[in-house]
Amino acid sequence: MTSSAKAKYLQIADDLATQIRSGALKPGTPVPSETELMTRYSVASGTVRKAVAELRAAQLIETHHGRGSFVRSRPPVQRKSSDRFRRAHRKAGKAAYLAEAEQSGGTPSVNVLYVGPVDAPAEIAERLNVTTGTKVLARKRRYFRDGIPTEEATSYLPWDVVKDIPEMFAENPGGGGIYARLEEHGHMLAEFVETVKARLATKAEATALALSPGAPVIHLVRSAFSDDGRVVEVCDTTMAADQFVLDYRFPARD
Repeated sequence: MTSSAKAKYLQIADDLATQIRSGALKPGTPVPSETELMTRYSVASGTVRKAVAELRAAQLIETHHGRGSFVRSRPPVQRKSSDRFRRAHRKAGKAAYLAEAEQSGGTPSVNVLYVGPVDAPAEIAERLNVTTGTKVLARKRRYFRDGIPTEEATSYLPWDVVKDIPEMFAENPGGGGIYARLEEHGHMLAEFVETVKARLATKAEATALALSPGAPVIHLVRSAFSDDGRVVEVCDTTMAADQFVLDYRFPARD
């Protein structure tokens, strides 16, 4: 590609980005069609497609197959901090996601996709210190803020820990969520360990979270330790990367 051709598609992308950020192109509205942009800027279709790809990479627009490209209309960024696991939130009847989403100013909601037994996948089994394929309880949820999906999470819990806690098998485990139920039944939580990775969304993840193809996601896997040192839950979470800031506070050590 010549430098002039590159400069042209970057100019188009900059023009459209300015219109989006100024509000001239409002959230949820369609981006001008390829034909319109070709005429407006006197360029070939390939140049327009590269400009649109730039906007998609910058997370300013999202493309839906068969419908075209639209200005993104996603809720404000939600700060995901270590504060979300405070016992005070559970005692107030708020699970971590709900407490956090409310602090960000959005209206949270949850869609429970599955609750029931599964064979523990290898990575999960390793974290739970059980054999791969061991029966565990899985709780899969999709989380929304202002009606827009922001993350999908599956909790895996040891069967012997949850089998006598009937609320764990209900779609709504009650105020404070599953951590409150664990503590009520003697599994006091002492520590959380999180592993965080950034990668591109799979096709299934992009569909579930209403992302453009190839959009970035945050993949977070958390282990919850009880005060006797046992891992009583592993939560495997995929988050829309543009919707979260990970904010942790921890003590300085010698």
